[in-house]
Amino acid sequence: MASVDRRVHVDPTDKRIHVQPQYEGDVGYGYGYGGRADYKSSGPSSNQIVALIVGVPVGGSLLALAGLTLAGSVIGLMLSVPLFLLFSPVIVPAAITIGLAVTAILASGLFGLTGLSSVSWVLNYLRGTSDTVPEQLDYAKRRMADAVGYAGQKGKEMGQYVQDKAHEAHDTSLTTETTEPGKTRRHT
Repeated sequence: MASVDRRVHVDPTDKRIHVQPQYEGDVGYGYGYGGRADYKSSGPSSNQIVALIVGVPVGGSLLALAGLTLAGSVIGLMLSVPLFLLFSPVIVPAAITIGLAVTAILASGLFGLTGLSSVSWVLNYLRGTSDTVPEQLDYAKRRMADAVGYAGQKGKEMGQYVQDKAHEAHDTSLTTETTEPGKTRRHT
């Protein structure tokens, strides 16, 4: 093993102390970086030994369980494929029937919620806690009138914009007159 000599060098002009290692050989030997380090003097730590003792049996048993699960899945698949093929005329209609039944149950639930909300609205209307129908109709009429007025205003703005663009195009357009077949003369 290479030895490391650490000496303190003091520069008389510098008041700081510099510690520089002095190596006897290649850099890194003796620290586990080189190829000739002496590993016999230092063995595995106790943590590494405990991890090995605990990890190998646990990892091995989990690996064995994974293999057994895979083998069972493959055997089950090999046994079930012929059964699926044999009973598919029964299984497919059964699956379709179950799917339709689930859809019907969900639809009935939605219809029930719609009915409950309708009954709730009617009860609120009879108690007078909600707006009356004429008030709701007046509100809807006002909103519709606002929407029609807005659309009319936008239509007028768009018509004015198109008219302005047409005047600009007319003012700067070139008129074309045909003098001879295939030849044109342009006027501004």
